[in-house]
Amino acid sequence: MWIKSSEKLCLLALGATLFSVGCESNFSETPMDAEQSAGGLVIRSSEGDWREVEERIKGAYDLGLNELPMGELVVKIGLTFLGTPYAPQTLDPRGEEELVVELEELDCVTFVETVLALAGVIHGLEFDSYSRMSNEEIREAYAKKLETLRYRAGHLNGYVSRLHYFSDWVKDNAALGLVDEVFTAYPAILDKEPVNFMTTHPEAYWQLKEDEELLVEIKKTEIALSESERFYVPQQSLFQIEPELRPGDIVAATSSVEGLDVAHTGLAIRKDDRIHLLHAPLVGGVVQISEQPLTERILDKTAQDGVIIARPLG
Repeated sequence: MWIKSSEKLCLLALGATLFSVGCESNFSETPMDAEQSAGGLVIRSSEGDWREVEERIKGAYDLGLNELPMGELVVKIGLTFLGTPYAPQTLDPRGEEELVVELEELDCVTFVETVLALAGVIHGLEFDSYSRMSNEEIREAYAKKLETLRYRAGHLNGYVSRLHYFSDWVKDNAALGLVDEVFTAYPAILDKEPVNFMTTHPEAYWQLKEDEELLVEIKKTEIALSESERFYVPQQSLFQIEPELRPGDIVAATSSVEGLDVAHTGLAIRKDDRIHLLHAPLVGGVVQISEQPLTERILDKTAQDGVIIARPLG
């Protein structure tokens, strides 16, 4: 699992139909069970997923990766997922909103969240603390990190509390001190387009189809996000900012689709002196490193028109 990166180097879907914008609409078929954690959080996972969590965290400590700067650690962890199958909609099983722990299949958002949650646990503990942790305590620590990243103000409180729009995800995690939004001035510009994809396509989300109250609450979220200051770097300025990007930066490719803020996400990685994207795309079907450098990749995508960059903080 933990190998040198040189040996491995070789449209965003958020919610339900946001997957159909850039991804297929089939659901993951990985069997999962719901269980309650010691902290009272209901978690949907499989034993295979938890083994992945434990092995990655223990392996990272054994190699001393907890001492790396956060960005380098994020890249190291991200590379261990190369070849992991792509699967959309893993966060939307039938039933009440639960914290889904899924490492055996990933999409572009859950890939980013999973890597950051692992990095947060690894980076946040001293070696002596880790050596005294049981597997159950490792699971609890990971689940809490994942919940903090995925839900508003760090707490799961139903479907509406999930950060469905990635620009909202960046703002919320920046407010918690987990990431830094890098470009909020020139060459970044204000995104003045309204965000309303979910409520203008409610038929695509089983939660919104079955509960009109959720639709009302999501609309409130969209209005607040649309009225907030959202900055992005337009595609014509990507060459200009590329030297300022660091490995491990979170890259959110902004969308030209009406009502949708972000079309794809991944992590910045340096390859052949250029910034590429370490990501889980639909095309290719597995976690991979983009063949094209990030700038050229976005310039070639008609549904993508720029980037939001968030830097993980240790």
